Amino acid sequence: MKRKLFAIAAVCAIMATAGCNNNKPAETTAAATTTTTAAETTTDAAAETEAAAETTDALDTGITDVTVPVMSHDDYINADIDTEVTVETYVQGKQSWWEDNGVGQASFYAQNNPEGGYFFYNMPCSKEEYEKIVPGTKVRVNGFKAEWSGEVEIVDSSFEIIDGDTFIAQAEDITDLLGKDELVNHQNEFVSFKGMTVEASGDNGEAFLYKWDNSGSDGDDLYFKVSKDGTTYTFTVESYLCGKDTQVYSDVKNLQVGDVIDLEGFLYWYNGANPHITSVKKA
Repeated sequence: MKRKLFAIAAVCAIMATAGCNNNKPAETTAAATTTTTAAETTTDAAAETEAAAETTDALDTGITDVTVPVMSHDDYINADIDTEVTVETYVQGKQSWWEDNGVGQASFYAQNNPEGGYFFYNMPCSKEEYEKIVPGTKVRVNGFKAEWSGEVEIVDSSFEIIDGDTFIAQAEDITDLLGKDELVNHQNEFVSFKGMTVEASGDNGEAFLYKWDNSGSDGDDLYFKVSKDGTTYTFTVESYLCGKDTQVYSDVKNLQVGDVIDLEGFLYWYNGANPHITSVKKA
C-alpha cells in the first residue's frame, strides 16, 4: 500500500523590542523602531536565502521536490517506516517493466558494497529509462521507506541516473546465517548459499512447484525447498525477475530431490527469508 505523508510546517515569530528615550520626540522613536525592524527583516531574509541555497547545494539531486539529503545505508536502516528517504546506490537486478494507467514502472534491487542493499518497489520509469538501467548503473532515488510482510523497501519514488561510476556486487556467502537473526541484516543484498540439498516441495514428491501451491503453470513463479543441517527453507525463482526463458528457470525445473546445489540471488523477505534465486549450479 502506498502511503501518503503530509508535511507539517512550523512557523516561528521573532519579536524585536526597542528601548524608548523620554528625551526624544515620539515620532523619532517610531522611525528608529521601523528602521531597526526593516534591518532585522532584511537580515533574516538573507539568512533564509543563504540556508536555502546551502540545502540545494547539499542535495544537488536533480529530482523534483526532494527535501531529504542523500543518506548513508545506516541512516536509511535507522529511518522510521513511512518517512522520506534519499539514497545513492547501484542497481544489481531489475524486474519486468510494465505499464499502469499509462505510467511505466518496474522494481529494482540495488546495493552499495559493503554497506547493504535496497529494493525499489514499482519505481516509475519510462521504457527508455528502463532499458538504460542495467546492472551496475548508479542511481539517486528519493521516496518513502515502507515495509510489507517484513520486506523493507522504497515506494512512491523518483530517480536520477548518475553517469560514470558503476559497481557490480559479488555474491556474499551467507549460508552460515540461515536460521539466525543476523540474516535479516543482509536483506535485498546479492548473496549465495552453498551445499544446499533439494527437498520434496509437493505432496507428490515434486522438486518444485508452480507458485507456492502448485496452482500455476509454466511462466509463473517457481517455488522449491532446500535444506541445510537438517533445516528446510523455501526459495523462489521470481518470474518477473527471471522469466521462463532464463537459464535459472530451466535449471530449477530440472532439479531432482536429493541434488546438492549452490545458489545465488537476492535476499528478498516475505514473513521471513524468501530469496529470489538467479543462479543454480550443482555443488
